[in-house]
Amino acid sequence: MNSDPGTPIFSGLIDLASERLGGKALVANDEFFAPKENLLRPGRGIFIPDKFTDRGKWMDGWETRRRRTPGHDWTIIKLGLAGIIKGIDIDTNHFLGNNPSYASIEACALPESNSVQKLMSANTKWTEILTKSPLKPGSQNLFPVSNGERWTYIRFNIYPDGGVARLRIYGEVMPDWVKVKKNQVVDLAAIEHGGVVVAASDMFFGSKENLIMPGRAQNMGDGWETKRRRDSGYDWAIVKLGKPGFIKRVEVDTNHFKGNYPDMCSVETCGVEGKVVDSLTWTGFDWAEILPKTKLKPHFRHFFQRELKVDGTASHVKLNIYPDGGVSRFRVFGILG
Repeated sequence: MNSDPGTPIFSGLIDLASERLGGKALVANDEFFAPKENLLRPGRGIFIPDKFTDRGKWMDGWETRRRRTPGHDWTIIKLGLAGIIKGIDIDTNHFLGNNPSYASIEACALPESNSVQKLMSANTKWTEILTKSPLKPGSQNLFPVSNGERWTYIRFNIYPDGGVARLRIYGEVMPDWVKVKKNQVVDLAAIEHGGVVVAASDMFFGSKENLIMPGRAQNMGDGWETKRRRDSGYDWAIVKLGKPGFIKRVEVDTNHFKGNYPDMCSVETCGVEGKVVDSLTWTGFDWAEILPKTKLKPHFRHFFQRELKVDGTASHVKLNIYPDGGVSRFRVFGILG
């Protein structure tokens, strides 16, 4: 899974550096032509032929000046969500005669509240997770990463200079569960707590990943929406909780969905920690209904607590919508099992 579509090779992983998830480019040694912040923005960047600034051609990416001295350019990025990095996409889209020849990436695991001065200190230990690797112009340069440690920051190095449109750091979220107190109620499905939408029946108009994103949806496109069904079936999405737990409350938010919200919904759970649950295997498990078919309202934040029938811990939660439509957010509040 990813929060920015377009890299099937890293399907099932989260872009840990996404601006949407709190990723931030903190400092760069040079950003003469285009700012470092563009690296973490959605999409692959755009190109406007006739757009210029007082420094030259406007580019939707991070671009440094032509280097005339030894060395290389770099930027330090705070990951929006700490985790294990599994893959990297260095996208040089639209950078054709001005892309870097090579890139490398280092990572560190300092606390997330550290200062830029500390990160730039000679005493900070950086571990190389991507060795100096060649880049193609105008391309998504994809690299797998085998390091299994938890990281909070990365340093992106380009050789010797040039422009990169977007940088994606794909991986698995690793929350700090030590911070969660005993019997504290948290959203176990939230992406920031390691939740993953592992399967959905359909997502023609809106990605399933949107269901567990932070905050409320900004618009109708920031939700999960299926096509109009012309049969007697129903649509569904399955969330793997960040950790198994006892469910106390469920939220189904149809924010922005007014003429296309589901008529009804229900919720089921199963406790199969450590087993693969996806679009092919989910029918092989026993699902227990904790919320029966319930009417929904358009553009409304629904909370269900007294209606729930919960027995035992859940590792996965299945949201069913009848017959189809859009849901902006799905929250599963509970305590750790």
